[in-house]
Amino acid sequence: MQRRLTTVLIADTAGYSRLVEADEDGILGRQRAHLRELVYPTIEKNRGRVVKSTGDGMLVEYPSVREAVRCAIDVQLKMLRREGNQPDGNRIQYRVGVNIGDVVEEDGDLFGDGVNVAARLEQLAEPGGICVSDAVHQLVSNQIPETFTDLGSHSVKNISRRVRAWQWTPETRDRFAGAEEIMRMQKVEFCMAQDGVQLAYAAVGDGPALFKMPNWLNHLEYDWASPIWGPLLHDLATYYRLVRFDQRGTGLSDWAVDDISNEAMLSDVEKVVDAAGLDRFSILAASQGCAIAIRYAVKHPERVHCIVMCGGFVRGPLMRDMPDQEELHSATTQIIRAGWGSVIPAFRHMFTEIFLPDGSPTQKSSFDELQRVASSAENAARINEMNGSCDVSDLAKQITVPVLVTHSEGDKRVPLEEGRRMAALIPGAEFVTLPGNNHMLLPGTPAYDQFRRLLRDFVAAHAG
Repeated sequence: MQRRLTTVLIADTAGYSRLVEADEDGILGRQRAHLRELVYPTIEKNRGRVVKSTGDGMLVEYPSVREAVRCAIDVQLKMLRREGNQPDGNRIQYRVGVNIGDVVEEDGDLFGDGVNVAARLEQLAEPGGICVSDAVHQLVSNQIPETFTDLGSHSVKNISRRVRAWQWTPETRDRFAGAEEIMRMQKVEFCMAQDGVQLAYAAVGDGPALFKMPNWLNHLEYDWASPIWGPLLHDLATYYRLVRFDQRGTGLSDWAVDDISNEAMLSDVEKVVDAAGLDRFSILAASQGCAIAIRYAVKHPERVHCIVMCGGFVRGPLMRDMPDQEELHSATTQIIRAGWGSVIPAFRHMFTEIFLPDGSPTQKSSFDELQRVASSAENAARINEMNGSCDVSDLAKQITVPVLVTHSEGDKRVPLEEGRRMAALIPGAEFVTLPGNNHMLLPGTPAYDQFRRLLRDFVAAHAG
């Protein structure tokens, strides 16, 4: 037996048994072609050695980390092109894990910690994605011009220590490229609120004006890199002149503020709308932004073409006549104050699991980080308190502009009943239930795709 340090890549075909069961001849034929025409030649080109290969996976050794990661990315990008036209249920996709570590070689095979960690990383990867260890990421981050998302540290099977993972996906690559291009066109400006608070706002894109109300926490710059907000912002900026701002106490706006209240938020919207030079426009509102949109539309109906809402409410948790809400809301606020700004994400994980229970590890990790960088613990707690006591039920009855209300059927943050209640109070409002359990719209889900179509059609019908 020989022990040495080496780079190990483990690949597996996602859902292989299901694919073969559904179309054995077709899958086996395409798999053999991919291996013969793409996978093996790319491994050889990057000086890899196939240690062993099974029907649905393989173990490969490389002389350098850079060559292993470069090989994995090349294969995944070319597989996307080769399999891109296949239906979702019949698409061959590889999951890849890459690690550098100690291995033991015996009779040409590799064993040991280096192999075990690579195997666990492969299991963390999304189909079509690559997960690398922290050691690998440190070695290639300045050598390969690709973007990896930090998935945090994970407890994995048969490994006593926690393993930190970084993930690359084709979607991440495209998202960052497209987002960076549009973000460079975004111009961040500042205006002064009535009480002297500096408010950061930005406009990007051409087309009909669409004003996005602030929701829980946003950041004018970080949102572009988010796997949650980035794709939606890119899409909106393609079709509209998109105007956004960071609410007081968050993002690039002033954090040291005396007043965080519904009245101050409404006044801030008025200031930003005027500073951005908007005359008439449509409104996109999510979560807490729906209540702000209602306040604004009642006060300024002549400036609003229409409103598209998602996951909103007219009553905050403290106003819903539900048992134990006061104690639960108070406990939530205390948790925010206790651990929001910590580099240890345990406190923020609670909110992440409520906001996007069905999110991928990449999406959840990004949302954790957004919450940390977008606001201080104290400001996040004050915003939570403001939302808890919100009630615009009477104002909702006074809306005179067209409104589309959408809500996920299994929303864990704001119950579906609150969305229905809001739609019932607003005269003439349309209501659509979206599939899924997430409070936030996640790219790649049926709810996200349906919402994009609904928004585009509704705005076109009322702002044309």
